[in-house]
Amino acid sequence: MGPTEHRRRLVSLALPVYGELLAGVTAGIINMVWVAGLGGAAVAAVAVATNVENVLLGVILMAGSGTTVLVARARGAGDLVAERSAVRGGWVLWALITPVVAVGGYVCREPLARWVLGEDGGTSVHLATQYFAIALPGMAVYFATNVVDGILKGSGNTRTPMRLALLANGLILVLDPLLILGCDLGVRGAAIATVSGRSVALICGLLVLRPSLGPSGLGVRTLLADARRTAATGLPMSADFVVRMTGTLALVGVVARVGVDEVAAYGIATKATYVATMAFYSVRQAAAIHTAHLLGAGRDERRAVAREALRIAGAVGATAALVLLAAAPLVMRGFGAEGAVADAGVLYLRCLGPYLVLLACFIGVAGVYEGGGSSPALARITTGGVVVQLVLAYALLDHGLPGICGAMACAVALQCAALTRVSGGRRTRRNPSRRGRTGRVGGHRGSWSRVRGG
Repeated sequence: MGPTEHRRRLVSLALPVYGELLAGVTAGIINMVWVAGLGGAAVAAVAVATNVENVLLGVILMAGSGTTVLVARARGAGDLVAERSAVRGGWVLWALITPVVAVGGYVCREPLARWVLGEDGGTSVHLATQYFAIALPGMAVYFATNVVDGILKGSGNTRTPMRLALLANGLILVLDPLLILGCDLGVRGAAIATVSGRSVALICGLLVLRPSLGPSGLGVRTLLADARRTAATGLPMSADFVVRMTGTLALVGVVARVGVDEVAAYGIATKATYVATMAFYSVRQAAAIHTAHLLGAGRDERRAVAREALRIAGAVGATAALVLLAAAPLVMRGFGAEGAVADAGVLYLRCLGPYLVLLACFIGVAGVYEGGGSSPALARITTGGVVVQLVLAYALLDHGLPGICGAMACAVALQCAALTRVSGGRRTRRNPSRRGRTGRVGGHRGSWSRVRGG
């Protein structure tokens, strides 16, 4: 494949993923809008609960991301046996992880609410406990949806996960006012609406995957071996996500030393940049899927794919930086910020440009390493980068928010430099097993050209 073909394939995979990721962010915003009329305590409870869900998402990414890469690699090799093994591994991990989170979360819902909101959280703790009582058992649905999305993406179908996410959001948008206000269920209504919308989307996703959901008839040892392979592939990606999220939260404590207005500005600006960072991650997922498929087919074109991923992600990052430079006041005004908070936010967004460009390049190219099996190195680089970011942020505190932005840019620049030192691995030989060329997973035939999810 030439550069143009690689670029077109990456874009065709990334655009639906971007829509799916944005839809996921929008679900939390919809809930926040409808509970706003219930008072500040309800808003705080739902906001914190949503953050907890995001952290828990990092746990199941081990199954979803691992399944995506392994399915894509098996599809490229035309190996139905390996493809079914990858699918089984994802579902076994779901079965092992979900009871711990769903049952354990329900049992510990009140201590968890007190931990994230503080002992003096008052009404917010009570409301968060009510939300957790429904949302945490409902994580079983969220986790299953992630596995379904992973299987579909691995088979090259990134449009169906986007459509499922949009379906879930549409149902949440309809059910939220009905349950929160119409049935007077408050924050419990928000949780019920979210779980219900995701449940309908999950059922639709399972119907798409129905050809691959038959009983395996395999022993426990085989199923556990499948799960270990999926976990070994997905765990570094999961760790990378959790570490990066933890670093973002830890940076709040550093910004708090600058001032209260700066903390508020940082929080608003971080949400505003989600539109850009979701685009970076969509390029990463596309690069991982495309690379894994090519390697499975015995075609080591990682350098070519990395170059195109770098160009696409770099262009997106540069565009985001320029837009924020010009429109920062409008962005802060759109989030309702005024006075000192708005001024601090505008300064922060305008200083964020170099960081966004470097982050886009790192995240986009990292997808090639994910698909090529170098995820453990990525996790180590991300962990080191987060540590460096926090150290530099403390060192540059006297420079305020521009110093924080400088620390973030320097840390990502070091991560980019470290990424160039990671070996992409030896060339992957074509898998000799060509069994099951006509096998079907996700309602598409084994040929890559037929799983574009149109």
